[in-house]
Amino acid sequence: MPIINRIAALHEEVTAWRRDFHRHPELGFDLPRTASVVADKLRAFGCDDVVTGIGRSGVVGIIRGRSDRSGRVIGLRSDMDALPIHETSGAAHASTVPGRMHACGHDGHMAMLLGAGQYLAETRNFDGTVALIFQPDEEGGHGARAMVADGLMERFGVQEVYGMHNSQDPVGSIQVITGAASAAVDWIDIRIEGKGGHAAKPHIAVDTLLVAAQTVIAVQSIASRSIDPLAAVVVSLCSVETGAANNVIPHAAVLKGTVRTLSRAVQDQVEARLNAVVSGTAAAYGATATVAYERACPSVLNTAAESAAAALAAASVVGEPGVWRDVPPPMGGEDFAFMLEERPGCMVGIGQGGEFGLHHPSYDFNDEILPIGMSYWARLVETRMPA
Repeated sequence: MPIINRIAALHEEVTAWRRDFHRHPELGFDLPRTASVVADKLRAFGCDDVVTGIGRSGVVGIIRGRSDRSGRVIGLRSDMDALPIHETSGAAHASTVPGRMHACGHDGHMAMLLGAGQYLAETRNFDGTVALIFQPDEEGGHGARAMVADGLMERFGVQEVYGMHNSQDPVGSIQVITGAASAAVDWIDIRIEGKGGHAAKPHIAVDTLLVAAQTVIAVQSIASRSIDPLAAVVVSLCSVETGAANNVIPHAAVLKGTVRTLSRAVQDQVEARLNAVVSGTAAAYGATATVAYERACPSVLNTAAESAAAALAAASVVGEPGVWRDVPPPMGGEDFAFMLEERPGCMVGIGQGGEFGLHHPSYDFNDEILPIGMSYWARLVETRMPA
């Protein structure tokens, strides 16, 4: 693979940065150490400006090219936060904070963007300006929206924005999808009200646990019987909260879950059917039910020109066979979507292989792909804004 020589020389150093981030995970917006380390490195690289506190705890580093005839400004984004998971990887660089770990690869995302930033600050072989964006609270789904609301795009004049996330695809592959590249994420909270009573006298109670069980089954008919089989949709109920005693029929039950869709039309259809199915099922058993439906995060929508630019940069690093274009989008969510609602751009997936997938307690980022990701970022800047 044509890894940039200077970036190859940085591999060992960037690996050390990545493992340091991994040892010291922080959550959500509460990233004092992580944001400070990122900002200090950006200053040490010689960034023209480093701004902290964007969207509460985000960091932006500005690097200007050798010239600025085009006036173009592109943003490159990495997430920073970890997950509330207890690590079981057994790695020498495992988390030192019980109950927290980088189980999604954000430590690697930061390291790759920092490594690319160091290279770009040294060479400045481009025409225009790069904004290195380090975002909090991707896992909570609020960080990108917070940075956008804090004037990220306007303040730094960002015209295009690009993201990257690791995947279990083979090492040496970069996934570039034009159009929908992730699912919209919606949250479901269903509250069922019945009539509690003694377990020995179920006939004078309205058993909400029974209604909850029937609701779980009925809700599965939405994807299988109400939506076009060719349309992508996931409806998952993942939590049941009710009852605490062996001999008491509970008066209430709460179901929680998620809906994932790739189109607004299907999203609207699922929400409407969910309300009908839940209320109808409850009524059939003499109970009542309400649905709280939150549209938490839209789908990542990669724009055509920017996806073509990303694919060109990816091919220059991993070769044309390594660029995966015609693949179905994953049904996971990604709050980079909020940035793409403001500016055109593209999020790519970088393959890292591995036995354990994202959010697994034994997951660890594959340091082998650090030079691939850094070279992709550098080539994207240099080909999108040629000197």
